[in-house]
Amino acid sequence: MTFKRSRTDIHTLPQVAKFRDKLRKNLTPAEAAFWNLVKNSRLDGRKFRRQHSIGKYIFDFYCPSEKLAIELDGALHFADHPGLNDRSKRTYAERHGIRVIRFENKLVLEDTEWVLDVIRSHFGWWNERTTPSD
Repeated sequence: MTFKRSRTDIHTLPQVAKFRDKLRKNLTPAEAAFWNLVKNSRLDGRKFRRQHSIGKYIFDFYCPSEKLAIELDGALHFADHPGLNDRSKRTYAERHGIRVIRFENKLVLEDTEWVLDVIRSHFGWWNERTTPSD
């Protein structure tokens, strides 16, 4: 049986598969540590994918059930003027209903529980009520 892709499917495009695979085999220390925390649905039963592509962009981690992309970056990405690629990557994801959160590598390695708490605080963000309940 052959899988036929929808023309509107933006996830895991074949054009970026080789690069995505290369990134998966060469995780940074922070990415490897984070992956050990979330793989096999270890974080509150949520499934995470590593080096997941959305359109032409590859995100470090993606939780499909929460529509949440996580980027782990060195200090360079947190300068006053983040790179245009980072900005366009975030904009693209947000246009497709995906929230992007970023953490500095150092935080992932040194303050793991805080990072996980921040991620948990974003669970269910897309399903939040915008009107007051009765």
